[in-house]
Amino acid sequence: MKTPVFTGSCTAMITPFCQDGLDLERMAELLEYQVQGGTQAVVFAGTTGENAVLTQAEFEALVEFSIAHTAGRMKTIVGIGGNDTAKCLEKARFSVRSGADAVLMTPPYYNKTTQKGVQRHYLTVADAVEIPLILYNVPGRTVLGISPESYKALSRHPNINGVKEASGDFTLISWLTTECAQSLHLWCGNDDQTIPMMALGALGVISVASNVLPAEVAELCSLCRSNDYSAARAHFARFAEFYRLLFTETNPIPVKAALRLAGRDSGQLRLPLLDLTAGNLEMLRASMKRLGILR
Repeated sequence: MKTPVFTGSCTAMITPFCQDGLDLERMAELLEYQVQGGTQAVVFAGTTGENAVLTQAEFEALVEFSIAHTAGRMKTIVGIGGNDTAKCLEKARFSVRSGADAVLMTPPYYNKTTQKGVQRHYLTVADAVEIPLILYNVPGRTVLGISPESYKALSRHPNINGVKEASGDFTLISWLTTECAQSLHLWCGNDDQTIPMMALGALGVISVASNVLPAEVAELCSLCRSNDYSAARAHFARFAEFYRLLFTETNPIPVKAALRLAGRDSGQLRLPLLDLTAGNLEMLRASMKRLGILR
């Protein structure tokens, strides 16, 4: 059995931007907040980190700085997803040189390859780097998902450690927990599905909400891992509305707004993303006020 990269809560970090590029001082503050909240791992340059609009120089600066600042206090995972396998491999190799614990990779979007192409996309990277690779199945973003046949084939590779499952397809997820349980670790990719997925065997969640509530998401994972699902349901119920409001518009639009409301300004969004609309912002503000996390 492969050793999991992490168990419990992992935060899919936002990328704080300023007018001139990256705000690494703010990134340091956000990372300290995660350490204090008991987060087990962090993802840099993923979807929540607006990876599609990072230049290569910004990607490298963000990854290098964040891993160095984390200094082994949390597991570090780098998002390397894209539709150009060669560029994904270049990012994977840079992540290795920077000291990352693992890389996270989506299927290739837009090119619309076959499932054999999906497999080759992943295997090309897994063959070339010595750190674990985590699959990321998110067809809502990529359109192209990972099929059961591809999961089975990829699970045999020693460097492919597991999968962040964000498809919401519980038939597929249930299949994974039986057919690939000994060869692929499973992590939840949707905050509102943490409890049912951990009940099925997921080791934790790669979370958007934990940018704002790291201690609370870590506690939810701890309750699930202790099989105290009654307490987990009560814990989740308190924050369910907030979790829902974080996805009223495309991630990371709402979570950056929530961080700003909580006094942790995350900087501007980059086009084509725009700020949260007024109506959704007011609903988010009201929810955070009820939870006592509004500043």
